[in-house]
Amino acid sequence: MANILHIDGSYGEGGGQILRTSLSLATITGQPIRITKIRAKRKNPGLAIQHLTAVRAAATLCKAELHGDHVRSTTLEFIPTCPPQAGNYTFDVTETTGAGSAGAITLILQTILLPLALANGDSIVRLKGGTHIAFSPPFPYIEQVYVPMLKQMGVQVEVQLHSWGWYPQGNGEVELRVTGSGGVPLRGIQLLERGALQQVRGSAVVTKLPAHIPQRMANRAENLLQQANLPAKVEATIARGIAPGAGISLIAEYENSRAGFGAVGKLGVPAESVAEMAAEELLNFHATGMPVDQFLADQLLLPTALASEASQYRAAEISLHLTTNAWAIAQFGLARIEIDEDTQLVTIAPVATEV
Repeated sequence: MANILHIDGSYGEGGGQILRTSLSLATITGQPIRITKIRAKRKNPGLAIQHLTAVRAAATLCKAELHGDHVRSTTLEFIPTCPPQAGNYTFDVTETTGAGSAGAITLILQTILLPLALANGDSIVRLKGGTHIAFSPPFPYIEQVYVPMLKQMGVQVEVQLHSWGWYPQGNGEVELRVTGSGGVPLRGIQLLERGALQQVRGSAVVTKLPAHIPQRMANRAENLLQQANLPAKVEATIARGIAPGAGISLIAEYENSRAGFGAVGKLGVPAESVAEMAAEELLNFHATGMPVDQFLADQLLLPTALASEASQYRAAEISLHLTTNAWAIAQFGLARIEIDEDTQLVTIAPVATEV
């Protein structure tokens, strides 16, 4: 067995991203890891249900031996015994502990997607839990921003939403289909200029709530964006779900890139206020002139580190989440990542590309 790699989960932002990135890379490379101080800087440190589901999902792909895989554990050993295996899988947050939860399944999806993309064979994965959870990418962002960027890099992937899941009930369902490359590395990307704005598309969605609520969100977001001279079309939709919930997502499509923003409704918060939160985020990003939003800047680090050529992109914000994720990737020695905070330029040079 290769020497175990020790990773400090309290580094930098000290959240769940260190865990997810480490799980993905351990699954892909076969590198055994030991993570300590997991989510040390969170209000409730250690593995929450969604993190534990991600641990067990990654372990299933590479038949990893696990030690410390329980809720609130702050130390985890993850020892792969084989390369990631393509197949048909179901990962359900509610079954992890036998208790209900709306743990973010989009974060679980991001943990296992790249290992499956590099595996031999095709995979179908059903993920059940929360699809629109605070502090995690909502499904429309995955579908309309993250997945299109991965496709540019050569990943063959499709995602489909079967039902919406809000906090705290969850019970949403997403289907992930991945065609494995058999280890063929990804292509690099160059995103230095975003080009002209083509359009802003949005969706205001509710489940088990009156039809006027999504319409009010859609109208308010459209009005704000059009007042700023941005071409926008936001649709109002009543969707399938087991519990009441509301949210809005806005996708800005430029010539060379995409960016996404959204907000989730809360009891007592007017529909118009929810729309204003998402629209304000989009307008603030648009004003930066940058091609990559702060969320995608973080999410692109892992696929570009696995590419066969160097990548560069300019980010709207150099966040602590971004620099922490860069550190986590560097622990595996796969890529050299340089982040210039003055020019907001991120450069990723996979080790295999360096002379």
